[in-house]
Amino acid sequence: MELSLTERTAAPHHIIEVEGEIDVYTAPKFREAVVAAIDAGHTRLVIDIENVAFLDSTGLGVLVGALKRVRADGGSLDIICTSDRLLRIFSITGLDKVFGLHESYEALAGADSA
Repeated sequence: MELSLTERTAAPHHIIEVEGEIDVYTAPKFREAVVAAIDAGHTRLVIDIENVAFLDSTGLGVLVGALKRVRADGGSLDIICTSDRLLRIFSITGLDKVFGLHESYEALAGADSA
């Protein structure tokens, strides 16, 4: 399956919506988009994986690397995900305690303003 990336800004966040599979073959494209966003000065990233069918360790590595980069600049990386299958991956790896996991962008934005 192909990987599709859509980006938009909803101040103060830069949102990358991902669709398809994030695996060893598509992770470089995903990494490129994330690194380009960070290099452009976006340090409050939101990765929306609502439409991701598959996520492997390579994809998790991209997310962890991105988190380290934005945190070094005082930023944050949050993830939009409601898929039980994907949330289980975050739970098993302990990454559910590292990333902010949210049901929707609206839920994240509400949490930010509270």
